Amino acid sequence: MADVKKIATRQSYGEALKELGELHDDIMVLDADLANATKTDIFKKAFPDRHFDCGIAEANMICVAAGLSTAGYVPFASSFAMFAAGRAFEQVRNSIGYPRRPPAHGSGAENPGSCPGRPCAPGESCRGGRASGTAAGRWG
Repeated sequence: MADVKKIATRQSYGEALKELGELHDDIMVLDADLANATKTDIFKKAFPDRHFDCGIAEANMICVAAGLSTAGYVPFASSFAMFAAGRAFEQVRNSIGYPRRPPAHGSGAENPGSCPGRPCAPGESCRGGRASGTAAGRWG
């Protein structure tokens, strides 16, 4: 069996975002003043023009992600799961769910790569089915 290097999941999240950014120029990364904690700073160093710090305002960040998605970009909204699910519930429901926008995936330090509410399987949206606007849906 190959040697496996154990690293923090959030480190993998940051590195994966950077790799996706190298392959796809429509990837946009948003964070809620947590770039160091969620490791989106790895993406920010490589692509400063595609990284947006929305401040301590998860609800606003979700609306920005919905707008980017509408414009054809693939946003990754990154925050702690507690804040993304707790502070931004109405925005996820109203700006992404009701208009059936591709989901803005993101990170919680406890559960990176999850949609608010529950983990999504690869290629699945928060509403179930194929995630047409996410990395898995568009390129998978």
